[in-house]
Amino acid sequence: MAVRRDVRVWLALVTLYIVWGSTFIALAIAVRDLPPFLAMAIRHLVAGTVLLAVALPRGDRRDDPVGRRQIGAAFIFGGLLFVTGHGALAWAQQTVPAGVAALLVGTIPIWMALFDRVAFGRRLARSAYGGIALGFAGLAFLFDPFGKGSVDRLGALVIVLSAMCWAAGSLYSRGAPLPKRPLVSAGLASLCGGILLGSYAVVSGEIGEAVWTTEATLALAYLVVVGSFVGFTSYVWLLRSAPTSLVSTYAYVNPIVAVALGWLILDEAVTVEMAVAGGAVLVSVAVILRSGGASREPGRGLLTRGVPTAAAEPTA
Repeated sequence: MAVRRDVRVWLALVTLYIVWGSTFIALAIAVRDLPPFLAMAIRHLVAGTVLLAVALPRGDRRDDPVGRRQIGAAFIFGGLLFVTGHGALAWAQQTVPAGVAALLVGTIPIWMALFDRVAFGRRLARSAYGGIALGFAGLAFLFDPFGKGSVDRLGALVIVLSAMCWAAGSLYSRGAPLPKRPLVSAGLASLCGGILLGSYAVVSGEIGEAVWTTEATLALAYLVVVGSFVGFTSYVWLLRSAPTSLVSTYAYVNPIVAVALGWLILDEAVTVEMAVAGGAVLVSVAVILRSGGASREPGRGLLTRGVPTAAAEPTA
């Protein structure tokens, strides 16, 4: 039984590596013909609706209601993750190669560690500070601020900001009044994010700009079915079946998969600049994730001032 479970864990982990790494390629193909916020609106409206239809009737609905507080929190959570996260990423991938985008998104653990320290006072190991410094050095090398640079700097900056918003949203979700059932929480956040994305797409006139080519339609369908359903289901199952340290390895494997698939499928160049900067970012993430499990006394943060030190420890 143990061997069988180990096999399932590794199958789910490899699925997560490939699926979430490949979504950057699908997104790059989709935004060639579809406006970015409209494409993400459709993705999350469909995914959120299906997830809620499947998850809502299950579990303890009496002790886990979905009311105004839960919906309000889902709009904040979904807005940070899916509007300023996925929406901004889709917009930027119109000019930024998929591999570079994946490397920039891979900085999410760096921002989470930094925000957790500044906002909530969670102390970091010394090695984590070294990892953060190395990650910033990698970003600086990729942006090449004093040279010509091979990356669209505005698009790259937007992706970094989207990674920051994703990290902020993830930290917000720890104490937010979201539904306790993971699939209900994910579905509600996805649906609320889709509503916000769709509203922007309507106001900005993106609906009239859509060109429904076969490639774009298939890429969007892949993002919904494989990216949202297969990938997220594997992720939720892994969180309950495998050590968090093992599950978190997706953060530095996905960019490698995305760079490889970008080179193979989209004919994207893998430059020395990308290799050096990407290596620095990936090592940085690995160091932060490895040092994050150490239990340390909580300190003071911007959002925990005036709160007793013992109460400042963020919930898991």
